[in-house]
Amino acid sequence: MDVPGAGAAVDAGHPAAPWLDDFNSRAGEWRRVLAEVIGTFLLVIAAAGGAALREGAGSHVSRAAEVTAPGLTVMALILALGAVSGVHLNPVVSVAFALRREFPWRRVPGYVAAQVAGGLLAGGCLRLLLGAGSTLGASTSSIGLSAGASVLVEAVLTFGLVTVILGTASSAQNVGHLSAIAVGGYIAAAGLWAEPLTGASMNPARSFGPALAAVHLGDLWIYLVGPTLGMLLAVAAALAFRGRGGDAAAAKAAQGS
Repeated sequence: MDVPGAGAAVDAGHPAAPWLDDFNSRAGEWRRVLAEVIGTFLLVIAAAGGAALREGAGSHVSRAAEVTAPGLTVMALILALGAVSGVHLNPVVSVAFALRREFPWRRVPGYVAAQVAGGLLAGGCLRLLLGAGSTLGASTSSIGLSAGASVLVEAVLTFGLVTVILGTASSAQNVGHLSAIAVGGYIAAAGLWAEPLTGASMNPARSFGPALAAVHLGDLWIYLVGPTLGMLLAVAAALAFRGRGGDAAAAKAAQGS
């Protein structure tokens, strides 16, 4: 059934917020950066907070709940803030889109800074809530797992995550709002099998904030190197699957339009 005026509303774009229709508009830049700060803050609170609570004495948080929470959070954030910033929430995602020529390089530093800031705010918030004695859900590799193996696990996980993100954004497989389910579902699924190994971070911003707040920096390099390697492999795979990039639909998804 047609809704009177619905077509006109779509054709009109966003008259109350025209910057939503023009990613190059400076008027919306602070809003996009703020969306990345808030989105990353909420993601890290869910991911690191769940891990910290499960480690706490007397906690009844299960591993399934711990790894499902960040997946559901990302799903909700894509639906809520996707039209504002594209909801990257992860430095390797912003760089991957830029390498695919689907996100302007000049915007990458601002997005990465916003994501790191969101992670730091989450780490500080968890420290206030849980105290200085807690690990605050900082990413750590399993006892007995070598550093090299930990890097490999994070690389494999991030390869899958970035492949899902780039794939669902491309015009060949663009699934619109269903991409929220794909990305959130992958994060939860990856956590279900890999959380005991490395914590299934896949995100330098998620690992950096809690690690700094907890002064637990020994394993941090793993969560910088592993996701970066995985992202580069995913971009290489996308090159093989879909060519050099510059896909118009993917650019719209990456930019929130």
